Amino acid sequence: MTPPHPATRFILIETSHAGNVGAVARAMKVMGFDDLVLVRPRWPDVLQRDEAVDRASGATDVLARARVVDSLDDALQGMTVLCATAMTPRDFGPPTVAPRDYLPAWRQRPGLADGGGMAFLFGSERYGMRNEDVYRCHACLCIPTAPDYGSLNLAAAVQLLAYEWRLALGGFGVVAPLAAAGHDKLPADQPADGKAITGLLAHWQEALVAVDYLDPQSPKKLMPRLHQLLNRAQPTQAEVHILRGVARAMLQTAARAKR
Repeated sequence: MTPPHPATRFILIETSHAGNVGAVARAMKVMGFDDLVLVRPRWPDVLQRDEAVDRASGATDVLARARVVDSLDDALQGMTVLCATAMTPRDFGPPTVAPRDYLPAWRQRPGLADGGGMAFLFGSERYGMRNEDVYRCHACLCIPTAPDYGSLNLAAAVQLLAYEWRLALGGFGVVAPLAAAGHDKLPADQPADGKAITGLLAHWQEALVAVDYLDPQSPKKLMPRLHQLLNRAQPTQAEVHILRGVARAMLQTAARAKR
């Protein structure tokens, strides 16, 4: 039996830009997460600031659920596995690991599989995480980047780790837009039936004769070959309408040429 997904929390420590908070909410929501806690942000009203709301872009419900707390201890309540984030390894403290190497294994570890919570900690945009906050974590996650430029925007880092954690939890399937909205294919997107194909071929035969491409006295196997081509292509109803429009234009052009 697959264990239930652990509670997941994203914690922003001393965030300085309101827009980043909104962008983080959006990054979380697209990966199915909604537990956001801010520790001593620069703006006490950051969750209501216009820039945060604008950048949330449809994830204002995540902002509405978010909390602002005074200490990291308050933010960690109920969380049993703590992941710091940093671009450079520390000389002392938890191991520095790539998210994809670390997160799938921890999904089954005691403390998570038994109903605990996973917390991802992100430091200030200006100076990152303090050593003392990193030291209390089980691992320090480092996103592999180009060696000569490893600077990531806060929301981008949250998006990447939210994606990696969602993959470790099993991921989301790719759903076609119409199916996601609960609709079947539109009629024009349905494969054309045999009657439509026969009508198209008759129209094309008339047009090909009109432009002197097909000799009706010696048709050879042109039309059966075109029939097989259409069977392999499996055109939709909309595509059949396009091809019949081409045949109609051929007939009109041929008629004008004979005047």
